[in-house]
Amino acid sequence: MPAEHDYAIWEKRVDALMVLLASKDCQHMTVDELRRNIESLGAEAYDTMSYYERWIHAIAQTLIQRGVISVDELGRKMAEVEQRAAKGDL
Repeated sequence: MPAEHDYAIWEKRVDALMVLLASKDCQHMTVDELRRNIESLGAEAYDTMSYYERWIHAIAQTLIQRGVISVDELGRKMAEVEQRAAKGDL
């Protein structure tokens, strides 16, 4: 069955990240945690986010909740990515 659209590289990466983090070898998250964190989004956020935006939010929240990453670490990494994007280095 063909996909409804071509997936952007970031969407493919979010999907791969989910598969990796939930794998038996890694076990940094469960599908139940992902679902719970998606469901905890407010109605407005849920309605304005795309499918994969909801996923990446839920992944980040789960990793923070489990202590795998901190809010500060995530913020620093996001700032680095934004700087690279502004330079066209992505």
